[in-house]
Amino acid sequence: MYIVSRCLLGFDCKYDGCSNRSEDVIEFCKNHDYVTVCPEVAGGLESPRQPAEIVIDDNGNRRVIDKDGKDLTAEFEQGADWSIKSVILEAGSRMDGSKRIEGAILKDNSPSCGAGTVYDGTFTGTMTEGNGIFVDRLIDAYLNDGQIFGRIDFTDDFRICNEENFKDVFGDR
Repeated sequence: MYIVSRCLLGFDCKYDGCSNRSEDVIEFCKNHDYVTVCPEVAGGLESPRQPAEIVIDDNGNRRVIDKDGKDLTAEFEQGADWSIKSVILEAGSRMDGSKRIEGAILKDNSPSCGAGTVYDGTFTGTMTEGNGIFVDRLIDAYLNDGQIFGRIDFTDDFRICNEENFKDVFGDR
């Protein structure tokens, strides 16, 4: 089973009210079991909404701030936690003992789903190293065998990737 960003499947949940529909991801999902997530909507944010980026505050803490300066960290954290729990419930209801979470195909650079790079908080399109809030929670769940949020069975070669490189990562699985 795979975790897939809802916006990649054409759901209009992006900050601008649109999607990031990817025909390649849609085609992949036709042949694989998957569960969708949109941590931002799960955290109570509407679509459309102001864009948000991750910044480092004066105390060295990561915060999610929208373009108007509103702190949305709590919403992003709540949405990430709810999305992990949603994956557990959805996967658990479909698992037959052999199915496990094989990977995640997530929207790149997002303050929720970015894996490896995110926007730097200047709202200029500049990238910086780091993960989105959901990705960090997902990695924590993987490293702790899902025990933080409840049981998640991951495959040994579980991987997180974005819509641009998922074919390279998952190949012909």
